[in-house]
Amino acid sequence: MDTLEILRELAIIIICAKIFGLLARRVKAPQVAGEIVAGLLIGPSLFNLVPDSDFLSGMAEIGVILLMFSAGLETDIDKLKKSGLKATVLAIAGVLMPLVLGTLLYFGFYGFAEIGTPKFIEAVFIGTILTATSVSITVQALKELGKISTEIGTTIMSAAIIDDVIGIIVLTAVLGMKDPDANLGTVCIKTFAFFALAVVAGIIIFKIMKKMDQKWPHTRRIPIISLVLAFILAYIADKFFGVADITGAYVAGIILSSLDDSAYIDRKMDINSYMIFGPVFFASIGLQTNLRTVDMSILAFSAAFVFVGLLGKVAGCGLTAKLLKYKNSDCLKIGVGMMTRGEVALIVSQRGLKAGIIDSRYFTAVILLIVVSSILTPIILKAIYASDERNAQKAASN
Repeated sequence: MDTLEILRELAIIIICAKIFGLLARRVKAPQVAGEIVAGLLIGPSLFNLVPDSDFLSGMAEIGVILLMFSAGLETDIDKLKKSGLKATVLAIAGVLMPLVLGTLLYFGFYGFAEIGTPKFIEAVFIGTILTATSVSITVQALKELGKISTEIGTTIMSAAIIDDVIGIIVLTAVLGMKDPDANLGTVCIKTFAFFALAVVAGIIIFKIMKKMDQKWPHTRRIPIISLVLAFILAYIADKFFGVADITGAYVAGIILSSLDDSAYIDRKMDINSYMIFGPVFFASIGLQTNLRTVDMSILAFSAAFVFVGLLGKVAGCGLTAKLLKYKNSDCLKIGVGMMTRGEVALIVSQRGLKAGIIDSRYFTAVILLIVVSSILTPIILKAIYASDERNAQKAASN
């Protein structure tokens, strides 16, 4: 790719993302919603100023890794331990409900099929696509609202990480229906091995970093080494264990979250994310969407797919949160916070296409779900938190 073209495209993305991010804030919407809309406008859906490319995809991937690393740095480990069991239950519900609803949705449109037939496998795979949670949009929205380190924010983060692990296992199981070489047991072992390694290595890394932080407090070498750790764990997680790279980055952040300089590290990471990698990531969601090529024959299915995708997470996680004794508004926050989809859903879809399980026409539905959930989630979360604040003010004045 030509260097001059790269410079031109980055300039367009950054300025447009900034302008629409500010416009979003002016109308009381989260900034990330504006950045996604900017991607839609400058992408193939309208003006086609910036084509999607491998370079921009790589930049976007770095953006989401930095975002998840930052979320890990802001995680309160004590709250994480406290919400661990609840988060696991929420994650299971957040996988099962969309899986079932997505499968039934396919049957509703295309008829029932016998277990084990290609049509049945395709139906289950449609449900599998809906199990994926991409919490990066939620993380940015919670950061803007100053709620990322609260009990609800930590619960959403924990549930999303566990959700990804369960989703990987489900994906492998469905692929195993088509490909006998796919071994579910191996995937479970590798996933468990990664988290076991993360715990052991995390203790050692934390002790080393703590000594370095005490020797060179508040110096730039600390965030530089921390960033290297985030990239290494992201690489190891995906390359050797089959766990999403963003999970590795999040774990790296958790390991360093108890350092005295964790807030300093986070501020340095935020500069990179805010200036370039964040806008590229959020705009890339719009760049990957071409609303001009929507196939009218699958439009009804796509609309239902989006509705079921949103409902599955909100109902599955929200109702389960209610059973776990959360307040009504907190149940809604958890359900809404878990409903975003992103690169994970696209990766799952691509795996299904490569394995010959689904047709490429379903990508329209997946991309629409990503765009709609990415825009609605931060807007709804902000409205819920604003409502809570108004109710608290009324209660205090009475």
